[in-house]
Amino acid sequence: MKSSAYQQAGVDIDLATNLLNSVKSKISSTRRPEALAPIGGFGGLFQIDLTKWKQPVMVTSIDGVGTKLMVAAMCDKHDTVGHDIVNHCINDIAVQGAEPVYFLDYIGIGKLRSPLYENVLIGIADACLAQNVTLLGGETAEMPGMYGDDYDLVGCITGIVEKDDIITGEKLKPGYIALGLDSVGLHTNGFSLARKVLFDKAGLTVESKPAELEGKTVGEALLEPHRCYWPAIKEAMDKKLPLDGIAHITGGGLYDNVPRILPEGVAAEFDASTIETPAIFKLIGKLGDIDKHEMYRVFNMGVGMVWFMPESAIDQAIAICKKHKIGARVVGRLIEGNKTSSMLNVN
Repeated sequence: MKSSAYQQAGVDIDLATNLLNSVKSKISSTRRPEALAPIGGFGGLFQIDLTKWKQPVMVTSIDGVGTKLMVAAMCDKHDTVGHDIVNHCINDIAVQGAEPVYFLDYIGIGKLRSPLYENVLIGIADACLAQNVTLLGGETAEMPGMYGDDYDLVGCITGIVEKDDIITGEKLKPGYIALGLDSVGLHTNGFSLARKVLFDKAGLTVESKPAELEGKTVGEALLEPHRCYWPAIKEAMDKKLPLDGIAHITGGGLYDNVPRILPEGVAAEFDASTIETPAIFKLIGKLGDIDKHEMYRVFNMGVGMVWFMPESAIDQAIAICKKHKIGARVVGRLIEGNKTSSMLNVN
C-alpha cells in the first residue's frame, strides 16, 4: 500500500490511532464515576460531586519529566517515567491539601514508535489507577525534525479541596517542627547535572555498578520513580493533624522550595546531619566534586517532602508515614526570620 504524503513527511496518523487503541482499555480502567465522556472527545468532561463537597476549590498544576527521559532512553525503559510525571504532579497539588481527581498528558515525539509509546501511557495509567485519578485525556504530537529520536512528556493534574481545608502555610510560626519524608532518589530533578557528572565526566554507563550503589546499576538508581506522598497526606488530614504547611522538594531543593510556603517573619532551619541521603547523591557529589551547599540547592538529597507541624503531632505523623511505607524524621524547625531556608552541619 502506497504511503500517504503525510507519512512521507514523517507523520503517521494511522499508527498513532492504532497504538492508542491498543492501550485504550488500560486508560479506561482509570475512570472515576465523575468522568462523563469516553476517551477521544475534543475535551474531557468531569462532574464535581456536590454531595461530597461543600465549597470545592479546584487546584491545578503542570510539570514535565525533564532530562530523566534521556536516561530512560539510555536504559530503553519507558514505563517508569509515566509514574514520575503523575506522582510529581499529584504531590504539587497535595501540598495544598487537594485530592487529585483527573490528569492530562502531553507526549511530543520526533518519531512515533512501539512499544515506547504504549509503555509510557501504561505507566501513566497505572500511576493514575494507584491513586484513583482519572486519565481524562491527552495529546500526542508527532513532530519530525523537532525532537529527533527523543520525546518530551508533560502532565497536568487537577484536584479538589474544601475551601476551609486548604493548606497555605499562613499558620506557620517559629517553634514548628520540620518533618522530612524520605525520597527514593532524584525523583524528577537534577538530571542534567547528574548526567554530566556520571556519564560525561566519570565515564559511567547505565549498566555500571559502582560499589557505592550496593548492587544497583546507575540506570536503576536514576530511574527510581518519583514517590507519591498523597496517601499519607490524606490520612493526616482525615485524622485532623495540624498539618499547617507542606513543601514538595523539587528543583531548588530545601533552599528554594520551603520559602514558597513561609509567612512573613518566619524562616526554616534544617540540620543536614539528620537527613538520610541516598547513595546516588553521594556518588554524584563525589565524582563531580560538587560543593555540598550546591548539592542541597540542586537535589532533594533524600527529603522529598517536608511537613511542618507542632511538636506534639510529630509522633503520630511519623506513624502515618510508616504505615504508608515512607520513612520520616525530624530534619529541622521554624525560627524567626524572613522567608529563608538555611542548612546546618552541611559538611
